[in-house]
Amino acid sequence: MMNKGGKKLEEKLENKIEKILDNKKAENIIKIDTKEKSTLADYFIIATGTSSTHIKSLSDNIEQELKKENIYPRKIEGYNTGTWILMDYNEVIVNIFIQSEREKYNLEELLEKAPKI
Repeated sequence: MMNKGGKKLEEKLENKIEKILDNKKAENIIKIDTKEKSTLADYFIIATGTSSTHIKSLSDNIEQELKKENIYPRKIEGYNTGTWILMDYNEVIVNIFIQSEREKYNLEELLEKAPKI
């Protein structure tokens, strides 16, 4: 379905996830286009939460909002640790960290050759 400008009306998954994270006060949200660099996913989204409770809430909100559209993660890892949660939505992989873990693993540097959008 297209609008007058010829753009798709359906919002892309990576944009939906980014909007959910932003609405729930995630910090330092970065979306990295890895289509040309990786076969794992088209996009990596990296965000920081203020606490273990916050990152679990961010993960829960993503899952609940996307479930309403019959979009389910292939896998969720790290939820019980509360320091780094990885959500695999096939073409989009979401990483939600507490600040110390984000600094420790520095995924942005690992993926630096992929263009940030």
